Amino acid sequence: MSNVQKSDRKPRVAVIFGGRSSEHGVSVVTAASVLRAIDRDKYDVLPIGITAGGRWALTADEPERMAIAERRMPTVEQVADHEGAVLLPVDPASREVVYTEAGTVPKVLGEVDVVFPMLHGPYGEDGTLQGLLELSGVPYVGSGVLASAVGMDKEYMKRIFTSFGLAVGPYTVIRPREWDRSPEAVRRKITDFAGAHGWPLFVKPARAGSSFGISRVEGPDGLDAAITEARRHDPKLIVESLLSGREIECGVLEFEDGPRASVPAEIPPATAHDFYDFDAKYIDSAEGVVPAPLTEQQTAEVRRLAVAAFEAASCEGLVRADFFLLGSGEFVINEINTMPGFTPISMFPRMWQESGVDYPELIDRLIQAALSRRTGLR
Repeated sequence: MSNVQKSDRKPRVAVIFGGRSSEHGVSVVTAASVLRAIDRDKYDVLPIGITAGGRWALTADEPERMAIAERRMPTVEQVADHEGAVLLPVDPASREVVYTEAGTVPKVLGEVDVVFPMLHGPYGEDGTLQGLLELSGVPYVGSGVLASAVGMDKEYMKRIFTSFGLAVGPYTVIRPREWDRSPEAVRRKITDFAGAHGWPLFVKPARAGSSFGISRVEGPDGLDAAITEARRHDPKLIVESLLSGREIECGVLEFEDGPRASVPAEIPPATAHDFYDFDAKYIDSAEGVVPAPLTEQQTAEVRRLAVAAFEAASCEGLVRADFFLLGSGEFVINEINTMPGFTPISMFPRMWQESGVDYPELIDRLIQAALSRRTGLR
């Protein structure tokens, strides 16, 4: 356990949000929900926002200013205090956080006992922040460096799942050098893939989330626009065939005796959208069905597979695992999310609520699990 828990003071939780990825606004909304629900009688809270430009800012603890307004996502800049920067400790023997501002003496903000990284996408959810926290010796909620990186890169995620015997759908990868060498060869590669697996297909950034940059492509004429859109978010692309089936999600949470799966949820077909895209998730508030209308056998199987995916990628803390239930009755895993959203409409908290773990308890369990783990190799 953390040394601070032996003292009389409450553990101090740094909630870090925002970040440099295109999922900046989603992260701000997610953090607002956590700030509202975290038990202030049990924890001291230090909100730290990372601006889109990468500055670590001390922010106001005012979640009501961190909401979607008029179909616009919020930003860290809306709640950032002044123009100073927050610095994490560089010595593992100290957990003191320092605030610096031009023309002033650096101010020690006190020790941080655990970090709750509410960051989505690259530069936060992909192992980069996790590596920084490992170097700082500060415990944190969620998966470590390897699992975070695997959970962000859809290619290597699928490779690991396959090696552990989990079924994945057909896919092909477009690496940056391939596109730089010959866009025409890339187009042929994708059309050959479509010839083997059929149109439509999905062109996606290989390392992004929240459905950013994803296009459904009905034929060769739509490829260039889809590639351009995906490459706005990531120079590495993944192309997937359409799987006709029901979209089923399942949450995994680490308990004292190991990971357990929640009741699953079903994402209904998005009638106003081509697929379950960003607007459907966050702007138009598409609702999932919890629990999913599955047979007992199907429910048991998807829960088993969710835990298997968690273990295959060496995850810690939490995961949301997304599957397709095919007409044949087979579950095919699409992806895992090592830091799923905690917004009011997010599926992960809803699935655990239905499983008997309410929102404040969910947050508490994640923090306590982080405090009980040491940093470094484990």
